[in-house]
Amino acid sequence: MSTECWPSLRNRVIDIHSNVGKSVYSVAQLNAYIKNMFTQDYLLSSVSVRGEVSNCKYHSSGHIYFTLKDPRGTISCVMFAGSRKGLSFRMQDGQQVIVTGAVDVYERDGKYQLYAKAIALDGIGQLYEKYEQLKTELSEMGMFAPEYKKPIPKYIRSLGIVTARTGAAVRDIIQIASRRNPYIQIFLYPAIVQGEEAVPSIVQGIRILEEKGVDVMIVGRGGGSIEDLWAFNEREIAQAVFNCNIPIISAVGHETDTTIIDFVSDLRAPTPSAAAELAVADIRELFGRFEDYREKLRNIMKAQIEQRRSELEHYRQQIRILSPTVKIRSQRLYQIQLEEKLEALMRSILTKKKHRLELYIEKMKGLSPLDKLAGGYSYVEDISGRNLRSINEVAKGDKVRIIMTDGLLEAEILSKKMIQDRRTDASEGNDGFRSAGKGKMK
Repeated sequence: MSTECWPSLRNRVIDIHSNVGKSVYSVAQLNAYIKNMFTQDYLLSSVSVRGEVSNCKYHSSGHIYFTLKDPRGTISCVMFAGSRKGLSFRMQDGQQVIVTGAVDVYERDGKYQLYAKAIALDGIGQLYEKYEQLKTELSEMGMFAPEYKKPIPKYIRSLGIVTARTGAAVRDIIQIASRRNPYIQIFLYPAIVQGEEAVPSIVQGIRILEEKGVDVMIVGRGGGSIEDLWAFNEREIAQAVFNCNIPIISAVGHETDTTIIDFVSDLRAPTPSAAAELAVADIRELFGRFEDYREKLRNIMKAQIEQRRSELEHYRQQIRILSPTVKIRSQRLYQIQLEEKLEALMRSILTKKKHRLELYIEKMKGLSPLDKLAGGYSYVEDISGRNLRSINEVAKGDKVRIIMTDGLLEAEILSKKMIQDRRTDASEGNDGFRSAGKGKMK
């Protein structure tokens, strides 16, 4: 919307309040009007706001979205990727910052927000900025690299502690270490852990315990403010930890406190008590493990003995099986089985042959002339023994022989006569046999 229309729009807005119903505007028109009011306000074009960072999100586009709050209010903020040069640290929730930028309206959503051009840490935030700068510098030097981390021994005989002489931290470390392993030797260097003398005192404690040759060293203190813990963010202590040949466990403050020494040390413990647990193995657990190993070894030996006994019994059985007496007995049994099998096979074959013979006998009986003669038939043949089947095979005066069941007759053909109704019987006769009670010879 052009600037020339603002007077008329202003008048129309006044009319809305004074005489509702005369003019109605779109949401976009109203948001554009409000945006113009923000743009014309000189104060809002460049303003610095102090507050706490919350809901901070780094977008993949490079923009940073966050909320700035104080006990009485909040305001949405955005820093575009092109303005990131005005930010010298990585923003995190909880930081106190001063944001410089312009307040403007995002017309689409009808909400105003602070468009940041520069962001600086406020007050204690300056320590955070110094902390981040040193952290970045030491990281680039390789002091945080994993390849420089020394492994913590599983079982140690001596423990070195660099911390204050009094306080909960040293009491917790000694109490827990002594409870976990009463035989461990503890060397305490009572260092100054706060104030101007803290840095040289802690550095000297690390060097003395290194010369003492302890197995592991714990360097730390109890909780406190960032100012109280600041000695452990100094370069000299970080360099001393990095140069030390003894594995060092850092234990500074509470679990939420993170200092430079935590990144340089070989292992970080969230608390001094946790550092003692990480440094000193529980001897009761070790003894219990020994007992488990003893029981496991006993079970393995028992299993091995049982296995050898089983193998011995197996070999005994094999010797018994391979014995000549057993072999002869086995062969005899096998021979008997073969004989029984052969006899059974022979009986089976004889039975089959006998059955087949009986079938042949019955079949031969059906073909035997004697059986037919016994049935009342006779057999006629000429003098030469040729079977006569038809009357046409003989002539009057020929001699024939008639064979019956009980004997033989010699006859002479006196005459022959064809019998029509007997032709079929004559043709169907069995090998020249005729019924003894049928027909007569003449």
